[in-house]
Amino acid sequence: MTSILLPAGRALAEYRLRGAPGPLPVRREPARTRRAYAAAHVVADPLATADPALAPAVDWEATLAFRHHLWDLGLGVADAMDTAQRGMGLPPALVRELITRSCREAIARGAAIVCGAGTDDLPAADFVTIAAIKESYLRQCEWVEDAGGQVVLMASRALCRAARSAEDYLEVYSAVIEAVSGPVILHWLGDMFDPALAGYWGSADLDEATGTVLELVTRYAAKIDGVKMSLLDAGRERDLRRRFPAGVRMFTGDDFNYPELIKGDGQATSDALLGVFAAVAPLAAEGLHRLDAGDTEGYDAVMGPTVPLARAIFEAPTYHYKTGIVFLAYLRGLQDHFTMLGGHQGARSIGHLARLFRLADEAGLIGDADLAVRRMLPVLAASGIDGRSAG
Repeated sequence: MTSILLPAGRALAEYRLRGAPGPLPVRREPARTRRAYAAAHVVADPLATADPALAPAVDWEATLAFRHHLWDLGLGVADAMDTAQRGMGLPPALVRELITRSCREAIARGAAIVCGAGTDDLPAADFVTIAAIKESYLRQCEWVEDAGGQVVLMASRALCRAARSAEDYLEVYSAVIEAVSGPVILHWLGDMFDPALAGYWGSADLDEATGTVLELVTRYAAKIDGVKMSLLDAGRERDLRRRFPAGVRMFTGDDFNYPELIKGDGQATSDALLGVFAAVAPLAAEGLHRLDAGDTEGYDAVMGPTVPLARAIFEAPTYHYKTGIVFLAYLRGLQDHFTMLGGHQGARSIGHLARLFRLADEAGLIGDADLAVRRMLPVLAASGIDGRSAG
């Protein structure tokens, strides 16, 4: 049995890996009863010689290969979202290139893709006008639609700074929705994911903010595919999805409570647009197919063990969850290094990474235990820890 010494508090303890109970799926057809998108990260180029903070570089071959891994499992890809380090390392020029490249690959194989359009091409530190925010949204929507993707209207830090009331949000979103050609997905991202978005939709009162979202969705139901809700509040998501006009979907972005929200409550269900699905893609694909078959017990058995892992990946400060996503891709052999844009691989402690290692194994996500150990050892060594076990 494969084992490794891992931090446990301020000591080391031997951990014996279980490994996946059986071969993890590598190919699946898309689920029939739920739409599911995994928000994919970008793979940094570890050989780039420029300053990683000032001139981030992307390994395009590895980045696109990861998207094909998700498509092979029947999952759609949500690209150029916050998982791809929007606002945390990926500049607008690379955002546009990512959208273009990923959409080209998706179209070539007939795979599902949605892409984020935001306002991060505006000056981050300066006040900008409502008119400039509209122009930025429209410019980025054009990037997505020209590439052949579907638009996800991401929450805007600039709009959160500039807006004085809910009416400003309604004005901006109305102008954008009326201008785009296809139905959009709205993204309501909570401040636990991005503190700069506190008070989004014009109020710190979530009931008032919900009313604004519902007003917008009702007004433009024909041009809104759905809402991705990322508040980590299952009750609020269940309440809002029951109030949607017919045809408008709820795409859960709740990386804590996704299994129950996707399964549904007898009245409504959520589809999925989740960062954690990129980390647990083989298990998510298997769980969705069991749900298709009406096997809710099997669905719970597959998805339930992923929740402790997800909650650890997304624990506070939640916006550093990308580190865990990339770490697991590295452990599982889906990329060759644990390097991130802007050096964000250092955003989590070695104790946190050791806990993710254990939880990923307990969830049944480690298909090659020997590979995972070989890859974990240098991560430990970089923190001065010898993880080699006599066992």
